[in-house]
Amino acid sequence: MKITRQKHAKKHLGFFRNNFGVREPYQVLLDGTFCQAALRGRIQLREQLPRYLMGATQLCTTRCVLKELETLGKDLYGAKLIAQKCQVRNCPHFKNAVSGSECLLSMVEEGNPHHYFVATQDQNLSVKVKKKPGVPLMFIIQNTIVLDKPSPKTIAFVKAVEAGQLVSGHEKQSIKQLKEEQGLVKNPKQRRRKKRKKISGPNPLSCLKKKKKAQDTKPSSASEKKRKGKRIRNRSASKVLSEKQNAEG
Repeated sequence: MKITRQKHAKKHLGFFRNNFGVREPYQVLLDGTFCQAALRGRIQLREQLPRYLMGATQLCTTRCVLKELETLGKDLYGAKLIAQKCQVRNCPHFKNAVSGSECLLSMVEEGNPHHYFVATQDQNLSVKVKKKPGVPLMFIIQNTIVLDKPSPKTIAFVKAVEAGQLVSGHEKQSIKQLKEEQGLVKNPKQRRRKKRKKISGPNPLSCLKKKKKAQDTKPSSASEKKRKGKRIRNRSASKVLSEKQNAEG
């Protein structure tokens, strides 16, 4: 039975991997009902889930699920301890918490971009999840973990994609990456930041040039003074000579 279950799980995982881009580590969203069923069945989720899915697995939950378990009291204390050991994913209900089922349903909206698995024992939640294509569903039957087969909605979606009527989220992402590689679409990470205008001030190079000019003009003025002094001396010497000549004559 165990080998048969793993074969089915491998087949279903291959379907979601090829058509919706599901990859390791598999992110499994747990609600309170699934944690309670694991507790009753003495299932070690951290050990058995990776074995069953044959790959790395991350156990996740939300704040709404934790809050719901707290309000339910002592009867679900053990389930709350299991959920508290999971990684908490951010949900859109920051201010006003909602029920666990409503919260998990919101986490797989818009094509399930984060490739979450939903693990629940809630029948109403399971029916709603099956109406959303590309969401793997897990539950516990007779103390064993089961990955449900792809829902009719999921299979119909894949057929529509193959017929060219729809484009899956996985294909949209790959097309976007190809366009970015070809330079047809600008990658937001590669966008240049706008340079802030700096306060304009005096150019330091122009200041240096002015200093050089000032230094050049100083020796020229000194040389002019020397020339003037020489001229005055020459004139005075010529006057003295002329006066001596007149006196001798």
